[in-house]
Amino acid sequence: MADNKLIASDVASIEHADDSSVVFLSQEKMEELHLYRGDAVLLKGKNDKEAVCIVLSGEQCMVHKVYLNNVVRQNLGVNFDDEVSVSFIDVQYGQAIHVLPFSDTLEGFNGDLFDGFLKPFFLNAYRPVTKGNTFLVHEGMKTVEFKVMETNPSPYCIVAPETMIYCDGDPLIRQDNGGEVDMSNLVG
Repeated sequence: MADNKLIASDVASIEHADDSSVVFLSQEKMEELHLYRGDAVLLKGKNDKEAVCIVLSGEQCMVHKVYLNNVVRQNLGVNFDDEVSVSFIDVQYGQAIHVLPFSDTLEGFNGDLFDGFLKPFFLNAYRPVTKGNTFLVHEGMKTVEFKVMETNPSPYCIVAPETMIYCDGDPLIRQDNGGEVDMSNLVG
């Protein structure tokens, strides 16, 4: 197995396990890959699916594993014990991103998506996003799932305080074919 090919493992026992912008490695593996706490890493899973996350070290992490949550696993198309490549990537701050919510996660919510979910999620967090990936935002008793429709620069960037966040357009409707999205309802 190549040095940067690691085994996907469950992050549930690690603090910040629900944050889909973070993955964890052992300190030994971070040193081996010349990574530092807070570096952006490009993760590659099955069928060339990619995600960019921030890397942190965990004391309980094993050297041959990458610890990621279910959202990151789904974005990469991997299961636990599948191989994931991890490498440093220099990611630019985004000028703008466009995200849309999934309609089934909006049930009972009638407020402003930006103020209610996106602004608190991204505020001073410097979160990486990848075009085509999804992420969950937990606010109060509600969780809304969003999909990254576009990033500038593309295909990934870091959402900084200056990044414009757009969420206009009709919510996405899930299909019954493995979570694929009906793209016909998007505003062009």
